[in-house]
Amino acid sequence: MPTNNVQSIKESLIHKLQQPEDLVFKENHTKEKYMEVLYIKSISDEDVLLENVLKPFFEITSSKEFLDFLQSHPKASEYECEQKTIDMVMRGVAILFYQDFVFLFDCKMDRNNAVMDTTVETTIQGPQAGFSESLPVNLGLIRQRYPNVSLKVESTTVGNLSKTKVMILHDTKFVDPDTLKRVKKFLDAIDIDMFQTGEQLFDIIKKSNRALFPLMLVTERPDRVAINLASGKVILLVHGSSYAVILPTVMKDLMSSMEDIYQTYWIAKFLQILRYTAFNISIILPGLYVAVSSYNPELFRVHLAMSIAGSRTGIPYPSFVEVLLMLFMMELLTEASIRLPKAIGPTATTVGGLILGQSAAEAGLVSNIMIVIVSFVAISNFVVPINAFSFTIRVLKYFILLLATIFGLVGVVIGFFMLLAYMVKLDSFGEPFLTIIQSKPSKE
Repeated sequence: MPTNNVQSIKESLIHKLQQPEDLVFKENHTKEKYMEVLYIKSISDEDVLLENVLKPFFEITSSKEFLDFLQSHPKASEYECEQKTIDMVMRGVAILFYQDFVFLFDCKMDRNNAVMDTTVETTIQGPQAGFSESLPVNLGLIRQRYPNVSLKVESTTVGNLSKTKVMILHDTKFVDPDTLKRVKKFLDAIDIDMFQTGEQLFDIIKKSNRALFPLMLVTERPDRVAINLASGKVILLVHGSSYAVILPTVMKDLMSSMEDIYQTYWIAKFLQILRYTAFNISIILPGLYVAVSSYNPELFRVHLAMSIAGSRTGIPYPSFVEVLLMLFMMELLTEASIRLPKAIGPTATTVGGLILGQSAAEAGLVSNIMIVIVSFVAISNFVVPINAFSFTIRVLKYFILLLATIFGLVGVVIGFFMLLAYMVKLDSFGEPFLTIIQSKPSKE
């Protein structure tokens, strides 16, 4: 059926779609015919549109025959209502304005065929697709999971020489305007020649405020990006990078895994408590061992104190040197596992750790209890789901260890509260680092 007032429908659709950067509006005309096409290129297959609509438009001379062609095409349907049309456009459907008719043409693109599996943020359940190094593909993956007209897409360039394209994504209903201004101001202030990937922002932020903790989250998962968009976060997509940057980032974000939303409620809570417990163990345990064994052995039960003292019989140096030696060995094994080829890395580091640990204990260089503690610390460190944060924890434990070596148990307590005070002081683009509940701005 012909649709009344096609022009007002077209203007209303374009207005409500908020004209994102990847919105395409084309005018096509011949001597006999005129047609307008509206679609979002990041989630619509332009080849399908070309073969099934544009080529027939130029090949069929009669306007009546082309109308009959559209009405009989299996992928085309007529306009029903505005809201349904907007929802379809956000899922990759093209809108055709021809004569007094408005058609919806199905040309959705499946971006999952062009992406790689996740390699860093793996989960047992849930989606396994990660971002690719193509900016349009990454934008399409996000739009498929977040088909909302309030998703705003802007772009800028970073790098004096590279002129790398950076897309800024946010939901206009949920984003904090002040945070968005801070992010844009930060991007405009970046003075760098070659900008290749979002991970370089770590170094730029570090140089600006010398923060020990990561104040941004780099992710390879489109589902994490979609959830954070709904939480009012700002997303950066960098051309040539298979990772997205999430801003602002608080500690809760760094300690969360996508596994949490794919598990039952109590299992998810248990895993979250496990991660925070592992965080504290990894930071405190080496210093606590030195403090208690060297300064306050009376805190142990008699049998445990005698067992620890017996295991250290014959060790030629103090406990803090023993801890440093084993921690240094573990750091070398961790770095080796990252740098070695994937085919031999896990095997080489596992065998190396077993041989070195057993040989060091048999040679009297370290005690058996020390091997248990260092292994416990290493495992606890790997429980943290975000790599950038786990690297920070690897450094923090040495700060606590230093204070424990000098001041004993008091140093452990003082060091922990100093770290807590430092985290309270930090903020990520105006968001306090220890924020537990992030409020969304209310929209009328």
